Amino acid sequence: MHSDVQPFRAIAISARAHALQAEGRSIIHMEFGQPSTGAPPSAIATAHRVLDQDPMGYWESPALRQRLALHYRDSYGLEIEPNRFALTCGASPALVLALLSRFAHGARIALARPGYVAYRNTLRALGMVPVEIACDASTRFQLTASLIASLDPAPAGVIVASPANPTGTIIDAAGLAAIAEVCRARGITIISDEIYHGLSYGPRTHSLLEFEPNALVINSFSKYFSMAGWRLGWLLVPPDLVTRARSYLGNLFLSAPSLSQHAGLAAFEDRDVLNSHVQVYRRNRERLVNALPHMGISKIAPPEGAFYIYADMSHLTNDSFSLCKEVLEDTGIALAPGVDFDPVEGHRFVRISFAVSEAQTEAAIGRLRQWLKRR
Repeated sequence: MHSDVQPFRAIAISARAHALQAEGRSIIHMEFGQPSTGAPPSAIATAHRVLDQDPMGYWESPALRQRLALHYRDSYGLEIEPNRFALTCGASPALVLALLSRFAHGARIALARPGYVAYRNTLRALGMVPVEIACDASTRFQLTASLIASLDPAPAGVIVASPANPTGTIIDAAGLAAIAEVCRARGITIISDEIYHGLSYGPRTHSLLEFEPNALVINSFSKYFSMAGWRLGWLLVPPDLVTRARSYLGNLFLSAPSLSQHAGLAAFEDRDVLNSHVQVYRRNRERLVNALPHMGISKIAPPEGAFYIYADMSHLTNDSFSLCKEVLEDTGIALAPGVDFDPVEGHRFVRISFAVSEAQTEAAIGRLRQWLKRR
């Protein structure tokens, strides 16, 4: 099964971008879904203090689990016992933990295509079977209850992401409720990736736990909290899986970084700073949504959340990886090839991250406009 795990091509784009940057080239990094801002001030100040005072070690912060429970009460109206939060080294281990805690080797797990590249590859690495559901503009590139209901036989689980990567589309409350209902009726366990919650430009982001209390929920401090390099996330598990999930957590990962847990707790105190980042993303989104059609790039998924534009480039290429390499060499703009997210249709798409500064977004638009004119 491991031979079926495909490379993450955006990593190759990024490696070349950094090599060019080391040579003195001006590079605009729009290839990864990571904020260009650093951790908020309270997190950094706390980290400095902890480094001076605490030798640290393997540890899971009770205070952080309690703060997460308060967050779910305030944000979603949910009362969650703190012991249901398993703190992880980012969302990626949380996905591994969720899959191993609930499913057996060989389990069939449904997911949207296009979707985050690591869903498919993590499933394969764990000996599970990805069941990709083709989603397009007719469903806003999102899963729907009817698509899940049409699967025969029913899969053991389904991964839902709202806002989604690479498209930024959001499933509304009615859509999530319908997905929860069909999954209950068919005995399908839901894993909800909510890593982009907090990054919305209109529609409210609902947790699937509002509609299905037995869903497993993944989240992290990487996106909204601007702490990607701190490698801190969580898995929220139903009560019957707490012991099993913690057994896997201890054996596979020991604990999340102690320093990051201290900093993550403090980050909750800087919501004004974090929300100001979201306003930058909002303005960058508007710039791109307004500018791209004038360059002939008019077919894009509606970016309602996260910080991505998923754009159809079929008028320019049938090989998105080659196109991204060409754009990087010619303009210094690093983009992600759509084939990472959709091995069938992604050859004609690219993903543009707008989690950069406003000045960088303006510069990228200018460079891309001139390149397209020359091309």
